[in-house]
Amino acid sequence: MRVKKDMERTIKVQISDADSGDELLDFLSRRFTYRSRDEWLCQLDEGRFLLNNETEKLPGKTIEKGDLLVYLVPHFEEPPVDTNFSILYEDDDLLVVDKPGNLPCHPGGRYFNHTLWALLKKECKLENASLINRLDRETSGIVLVAKNKKAARYCNEQFAERKVEKRYMVLVEGDFCHSELSCEGFLAVDQQSVIRKKMRFFSTPWNEIDRENVLRCSTLFRGFRSNGEISLVEALPVTGRYHQIRATLRSIGYPVVGDKIYGVNDNFFLLFTEDRLSKADFALLRLDRQALHASYLRLSHPSRIDDKIEFFAPLPVVFQELLEGSEGVV
Repeated sequence: MRVKKDMERTIKVQISDADSGDELLDFLSRRFTYRSRDEWLCQLDEGRFLLNNETEKLPGKTIEKGDLLVYLVPHFEEPPVDTNFSILYEDDDLLVVDKPGNLPCHPGGRYFNHTLWALLKKECKLENASLINRLDRETSGIVLVAKNKKAARYCNEQFAERKVEKRYMVLVEGDFCHSELSCEGFLAVDQQSVIRKKMRFFSTPWNEIDRENVLRCSTLFRGFRSNGEISLVEALPVTGRYHQIRATLRSIGYPVVGDKIYGVNDNFFLLFTEDRLSKADFALLRLDRQALHASYLRLSHPSRIDDKIEFFAPLPVVFQELLEGSEGVV
């Protein structure tokens, strides 16, 4: 584990006019219902709150508009992650990282210190880093990091205007027999799935659909190599929708290897969240994370607008091993 000393996690809340005049304990009990009133009282008594930098007599304190409330979150054990990221490029404006497959980009849920954001602060001394392209925890590959606001703004504009060329390498189940396949259609929430965040790709023509709550998407796929059971495919997303590559591949019959949401079994994600995946389940998954890798990025440099820069992240060794016939979970 590369993180040696954890940073303290804090949550800050600016009191609004609607909550002005409430007692602090009443406010906490009403606003943050994941703890009981007695539990919040214990947290106050333990000195885990600062109100305008004060800790004295907080339970009966009245809060006012503009007050700053800071919660010092108790330490908890975070799930283990792979912290072995590597730096592909660095200058005064940018840092380009090759992120491993089991590392969240940003704090959230059970992860705070075990994130790329925290590692960059501790190991690279980047206090104000902006992660421009956010990869899922299980997706490996290139993460573009801006070191200042100007660079962040210019890079974000390029992504928003679709001026950035992105390529992904992905392992899929089955023999992908297409040298090139263009998938144009739209994404919508999969109403047939119990997983709320799961999307579904539809190839129905745009002029024949109900356009409410759907997003147009387009991805070009190129077949690279197959061993008959699994295939290595390059994905070039034209649009940048949520779960676009994984949802599209599942819908056209090539689920992503190791994918618990869009893989070979819809129940794997639910079993995973309950820590109930069996050895047989892992054998079907083939890999302990989704086999999606951000391999290439090309954009204009924020300080040298006419200068196109490109970055490559090598194919993970485990992808090659699976193609060569390795069995079991890697």
